[in-house]
Amino acid sequence: MPRSVRLRSATEPFVEKDFYLEQFRGRTLLIAVAPAAAAGRADLRRLAAAVADLVRNETRTLVWWPAVGQPGERRLLAALGRARSGRRRRTTPPVLRLPPEVGADGMRATLWGLTRHERLCVLLPGAAEGVSEFPRPVVALAAELRVSKLVLLHPGGGLLAAGRAPLSFVDENVLETLLRQGEAEWSGLGDRRSLLVAVREAIQSGVESVNVCAPEGIADELFTYAGSGTLFTRGDYCHVAPLGIDDFAQAERLLERGQREGLLKHRSPEEMARVLAEGVGASLTGHHLAGVAGLVTAPYVADRCGEIVGLYTITRFKGEGIGERLVNHLVADAERQGLDYVFACTVDSRAQQFFERLGFEPVGAGDVPASKWCGYDPRRRARVAVLRRLLGVRASAVL
Repeated sequence: MPRSVRLRSATEPFVEKDFYLEQFRGRTLLIAVAPAAAAGRADLRRLAAAVADLVRNETRTLVWWPAVGQPGERRLLAALGRARSGRRRRTTPPVLRLPPEVGADGMRATLWGLTRHERLCVLLPGAAEGVSEFPRPVVALAAELRVSKLVLLHPGGGLLAAGRAPLSFVDENVLETLLRQGEAEWSGLGDRRSLLVAVREAIQSGVESVNVCAPEGIADELFTYAGSGTLFTRGDYCHVAPLGIDDFAQAERLLERGQREGLLKHRSPEEMARVLAEGVGASLTGHHLAGVAGLVTAPYVADRCGEIVGLYTITRFKGEGIGERLVNHLVADAERQGLDYVFACTVDSRAQQFFERLGFEPVGAGDVPASKWCGYDPRRRARVAVLRRLLGVRASAVL
């Protein structure tokens, strides 16, 4: 799935970062560095900075470092210490040298004792463990600890398809397809089959999501909408439901981003609040809001119709059917309300094609309620495409 080019304002990365940090707060992330990445003298400052951000965010963060020699361990601890303190002075984080055998309950209890206040611990396996079999020992550890997210830092970064296009997102169903005999090889991923098998084991063991990216791309992978690697999630990754008030802050940020990009109409705070109150969200793994949309009906009661507004999905998940799920949910809601039709307005040609694929037909501005255009920006109206989908009896009459 190719990623779109990101045109950011000076403040956008911070908005994105806050969005993701909210999801991670109070949870546990296990970050594992592949032996091939740790053996060289890679620049660890970006990894350390990302870890420091997580720790300040009150995210319990476990950093697994393979047994590649003491110089590497010292460099990691020094980088983490400097990033945490914000100065050149080192404040060494807690270190746990993993024993060959330990019960899951004992491991969880030990790590809780180390991280309940510090929220950071460096995990060091034994001399032979974790080098040749990576990432299996890490997957087993993630399963024992029941962490919510596993991040694998690999010098090869995320997955690339046969056409060398990045695969930003893979759910459990796609992962199963890739692991069928010959599929990974046909897709150009034969050299990463063992990694895919390990990721599947992690997902099946209860880890909600797994990220694979290069060490230097960890901040983009964890804190931006587009990411830098590949995100793996469970098969039942997407759930569409009405937005709750606790979802409003995240949803508003998505809508504001769509406005900055020129894809969505600018709305006043009062208009935004009404959209949110009537909106639905697509959540991934129960925590991550990946798309929003709303069905506005109050201005059009006399016309027995509704307008689909604020449809926006995160860059990473475009092409994954999330927009279609949102629209289908709203259309079903409109049918339950007995509306005659729903309509949508857009200035984006790709959005127009999207709605047409879902059964919407281009119509004139006069084919939707006149109240739609009261106070509407004339310059935007000159560019806007209007699409309508008939429902219920009206749709049957046309057929």
